[in-house]
Amino acid sequence: MPDSETPARSKIAIDRLIARREVHLREKTFYRMLYETAARAEEILSLNIENLDLAGRRASVKAKGARAKTRRRGQAREDFVLEAVYWDAGTARLLPRLLKGRTRGPVFITHRRPGPGKVVSPRDICPDTGLARLSYGQARALLDEHTALGGPGTGWDLHEWRHSALTHLGEQGATLLMLMAKSRHKKPENVRRYFKPSPEAIAEVTSLLAPGDSRR
Repeated sequence: MPDSETPARSKIAIDRLIARREVHLREKTFYRMLYETAARAEEILSLNIENLDLAGRRASVKAKGARAKTRRRGQAREDFVLEAVYWDAGTARLLPRLLKGRTRGPVFITHRRPGPGKVVSPRDICPDTGLARLSYGQARALLDEHTALGGPGTGWDLHEWRHSALTHLGEQGATLLMLMAKSRHKKPENVRRYFKPSPEAIAEVTSLLAPGDSRR
């Protein structure tokens, strides 16, 4: 779990980053999807096209700590209990452009084929293009490249998308139970680690305490 120092970025900063011309369509889609689903980066990177419900704007992900399904006699199976994540219009506009008619394999793939001698699981290879699944390390490096102002390693972290999404939902009045449902946290204290209202949001809610005539 990311520590409590992980910042939440403003919605304006997020929109500006995704709108930048030099940010590739793959990253635009990935960033928007991370933000709108409030999912973990590992969950979104592990998505296959077969997991997507484009019409319903949702997907099934293998959640952190997911338990394997069991047979009646207790024998473990290879498949896991999946959880649903949901996105909105921003992701819905970008995903079809990213997939370009692909119907199977990893959603997010690299731009180059795996090098000779590199062992890659068949599940992590696009059967149509031969390209490999984008890794967490590659995605982290790309985000740092797009956001670093003080040199390599000073940019945003992938965890910040989840923090930012839950913070913005909380600032807009989403209840703790709704935030738990969105984040799929089981404990309220874990959600509170992610909710970091901005000074502006705190000032706005504080204005509700002013004398009635001073807000007119």
